[in-house]
Amino acid sequence: MQFSSKALSNIVFVISMYYLCISFFGLYRKKENNSVEPKKSFALIVAAHNEEQVIQDIIHSLKRLDYPKNLYDIFVVADNCTDKTAAKSKSAGAIVYERYNKTKRGKGFALEWVFDKIFKLDRKYDAVVIFDADNLASRNFLREMNTKLCEGFKVVQGYLDSKNPHDTWITGSYSIAFWTSNRMFQLSRRNLGLSNQLGGTGFCIDTDTLKELGWGATCLTEDLEFTCKLVLNGHKVGWAHDAVVYDEKPLTLSQSWWQRKRWMQGFADVTGRYFLKLIKKGIVERNFTAIDCALYSIQPMIIIVLGIATLLDAASRFKSLFTTIKGLFTFSNVPAIFNLSNINTITMILLVVSVLQFIYTPIVLFLDKKLDFKVFLYYFIFPIYTITWLPISIQGIIDKNKKEWSHTVHTRSINISELEKVN
Repeated sequence: MQFSSKALSNIVFVISMYYLCISFFGLYRKKENNSVEPKKSFALIVAAHNEEQVIQDIIHSLKRLDYPKNLYDIFVVADNCTDKTAAKSKSAGAIVYERYNKTKRGKGFALEWVFDKIFKLDRKYDAVVIFDADNLASRNFLREMNTKLCEGFKVVQGYLDSKNPHDTWITGSYSIAFWTSNRMFQLSRRNLGLSNQLGGTGFCIDTDTLKELGWGATCLTEDLEFTCKLVLNGHKVGWAHDAVVYDEKPLTLSQSWWQRKRWMQGFADVTGRYFLKLIKKGIVERNFTAIDCALYSIQPMIIIVLGIATLLDAASRFKSLFTTIKGLFTFSNVPAIFNLSNINTITMILLVVSVLQFIYTPIVLFLDKKLDFKVFLYYFIFPIYTITWLPISIQGIIDKNKKEWSHTVHTRSINISELEKVN
């Protein structure tokens, strides 16, 4: 038992150090080539389920993109809607497809259905771009995607920003997590030539590649599933750091909990189907991109193992608490807490996490000009948000075979012009 615990701790330590080392490469931004003329045509697809509150904002945002209007069209797939989403989408100028299917529910199924509709149109598009209904897009979004496609990428992910970082401590914590991930996880892999990960929205897929591979991503985390599928077939996801998508974050811990539980259910599902395939590809073909993708897919397991190991380590240290306190007042003895012989693997992992949380994260936020006073205050509460990942991950793995969809309710409208004033 002790050997197994130590082995797991060492594995988590190695992976944690790997993530830390990888993240350093996100501190640097290569100069982008922004001189590519508009060439590619796009079908912009907005997936919507009862989104009458926000649907016209995303359509308005997309209609004012700095890109030739004859090179893109806006589509809304109104999936099992019982409100005015379809009507409001049409009045805002989008091409609307209404879908009703009570058995195959969820974004992945809706996208697969609407892809088939778009492929059968007389007009052919070079690429499709996926958005959520609560998104807003920066004016340069398609220009950045056009550039990446012209560079040879077949799939490209944009920068995931936040519409409402200052609403609550939950939206603030979400925003900090996404901002740091954009830099420490996504940009770093772009700089290293690895594959980026699709983030569920704000990404672009070359139409021929989509037809060749097929979508087939219908689990609770269709973005991770399709990313694994791409890497297994030899593709890399590109990264467009300046193609910004503003996403609405949940306001409450309860909403956040169920959304993240759904993510962890999807992760657990995808891990079971793709992890060993990716590892095999990585070893047989000496393909480090596949191994990196495989490691990303097991995040729930890493969180759980690290959390449990940390609790066990804390319990063992609690036994010597009295001795430690006594040592603080005894000059002749070095307290156990400061004894180097007590520094084990878990302690080292916690030190790494502490460095990331209390030193590294503010630097990353500063580099991307996200560190204002209110975000700085949320930053001190952020560890609470981080700790909640442990029970959420456990729940996600237990319920990995449950396919219910947890829909986040949107409560207010935010116009793209409001965000442009702030940014």
